[in-house]
Amino acid sequence: MEDLRIVRDDRCYPVGTAVVEGGVHFSIVSQGEECSLVLYQAGRKAPVQKILFPKEGRVGDVWSMTVNGDFQGIEYCFEIDGQLTEDPFGRHFSGREVWGSDKHLGKVLKASIPEEHYDWEGDVPPQIPYQDCIVYRLHPRGFTKHPSSGVKERGTFAGIMEKIPYLVELGVTTVELLPSIEFQEVMAQPKERLPDIYRSRVQQAAEAQPKEEETTLQPSGKLNYWGFIPGLYMAPKASYCSGKEKHPEREFKDLVKALHKAGLELVMDLFFTGEERETFILEVLRTWAREYHVDGFHLIGAAPCRLLGQDPYLSRVKLWAQSWDGVQGGRYRHLADYNEGFSIDMRRFLKGDEDQVGPLAFRIRHNPQDRGVINYMANINSFTLMDNVCYDVKHNEANGEENRDGSDYNYSWNCGVEGPSRKKKVAGMRRRLLKASYLLLFLSQGTPLLMAGDEFGNSQNGNNNPYCQDNEISWLNWKQAESNKDLLDFVKQIIRFRKAHPMFHLPQEPKILDYLSCGQPDVSYHGVKAWCPEFDHFRRQLGVLYCGRYAKLADGSLDDHFFVAYNMHWESHEFSLPNLPKGQYWHIAIDTGADGTGGIYPQGEEILLEKQKHYRVGARTIMVFVGKKADGALAAALEEKESAPGLKRREKGDRGKKTTAVKTADP
Repeated sequence: MEDLRIVRDDRCYPVGTAVVEGGVHFSIVSQGEECSLVLYQAGRKAPVQKILFPKEGRVGDVWSMTVNGDFQGIEYCFEIDGQLTEDPFGRHFSGREVWGSDKHLGKVLKASIPEEHYDWEGDVPPQIPYQDCIVYRLHPRGFTKHPSSGVKERGTFAGIMEKIPYLVELGVTTVELLPSIEFQEVMAQPKERLPDIYRSRVQQAAEAQPKEEETTLQPSGKLNYWGFIPGLYMAPKASYCSGKEKHPEREFKDLVKALHKAGLELVMDLFFTGEERETFILEVLRTWAREYHVDGFHLIGAAPCRLLGQDPYLSRVKLWAQSWDGVQGGRYRHLADYNEGFSIDMRRFLKGDEDQVGPLAFRIRHNPQDRGVINYMANINSFTLMDNVCYDVKHNEANGEENRDGSDYNYSWNCGVEGPSRKKKVAGMRRRLLKASYLLLFLSQGTPLLMAGDEFGNSQNGNNNPYCQDNEISWLNWKQAESNKDLLDFVKQIIRFRKAHPMFHLPQEPKILDYLSCGQPDVSYHGVKAWCPEFDHFRRQLGVLYCGRYAKLADGSLDDHFFVAYNMHWESHEFSLPNLPKGQYWHIAIDTGADGTGGIYPQGEEILLEKQKHYRVGARTIMVFVGKKADGALAAALEEKESAPGLKRREKGDRGKKTTAVKTADP
């Protein structure tokens, strides 16, 4: 330690700590009159050296100096005008390696010197366009913490890496991580203090001199499981790191690199209060994008969206926020709206509420040209998809707030029984609605987001706000992937179906116009009668025709024609089917009301309709029909019927018929 010395260094460095030849460069932003670097031997409480920042190294409010010497085994913090403080740009801190430990509650954490080099092995971000993304949101701890997860390093970044083959098989492309920065999960409250008259003058005098190990906080008995609080924004969370010797920087980078090798992206949740400097927030995002190769950020709370959205360093990094209205993004379509509008409208339609056909028509096509839109049916602050069909009201008693927390507006339906039920009729209806939920999500044009566990019926026992539940309420029980294998298989197949057919994920919003002059618009709306959409407040049915001429497959051929019949009425309805080009016939591709089957028929196994003019769609059911050539005796009979005088079909479908484009406002 005696060899450490300040050296003259006229080079420019970013704010923070950087390893340089012969030593380390330190800089910190402070309005104080005096600033010092305080050094500790790793694992010891008392400082071993204090180095004062030279006045001549101060530029504005930035204090800088380069210190040469051996920093092996050294930790540090800063002292500003006599008050110890953490390095807000630190990459690794000691003291919170154990999840839920209150050992360092309210204390200043010491940072380690950053690692000099990490081998990215030529890592290149996938940069997947929004129309091709399938987002999967998970909690870094809860995703694999349950014993049923089957991973070696449960509840860690390494545990997520072990699950990458599962994510690839599921078909997702983009992993969204709940807050993974270094935050204090132990929720605290002020300590009770004895009145001064009961304490000696010596005690009072000692308390008047702040000590590094003193704190005025005590645990409240609850944990902040989600992590939407301020933290040390440049450091990955140490308790999400595996092994006895914690290397959170390295393990997080290993996770990003492994995801990229599998063709997956990683988007981080970042929460800001609005009290942070805008330039600091900007540097946080740049650091994670530059040093950790993160592919995007979900900005939660108060973030300077205009500044971030126009930053050239972030112009190809995905940025998600509540809304980007009024913010002009770059040429790369990297901004995306992330709000609950889709979830509210679609849940209300699924439930069978009145006046929801118009919002349905808007949501399934909404996909702005200048930015993306993230669609979800369920998220962390709502019922899971399973609970959405099992509970009418929230059950948050376990949170200790007398069930007053969490939203009272869930737009859910318990199918006649509150909570779990073994009644076949109830269970069957819940299965039907769950499959309809998946279709509402994955057949809409925006970017679909699936909450981890919703693919196999994860339940939180009716808790729609488990922010403090670090237990089996929030941990994924992977046994459900077997008990609800039918749901998991359905989700895998619908994701493959979406990916296989670009008509359901166009690069821009459908125009509802025949701009190719081919006789049909790209997308058109229908009622139970073809070409006659009905948007009356009491309607619960909508037909949507997708013309495959407006989208090309990977081999350059045109996509198929599709007709999606939505019926969320509690009664069945007969839909008239629009005419197809000559030689094509309607087949059933997906039926959420199919009993005893998975409901999705693989390509080449779709069911040819005997009657091509109409089909009765069951109650609370969504069906997808695909236009294809037909084979077999039934096909021959249909072709003979088609060739009969007076029954010839027009080659170009319903040329000349008009469709009315519904104008719906963004709720």
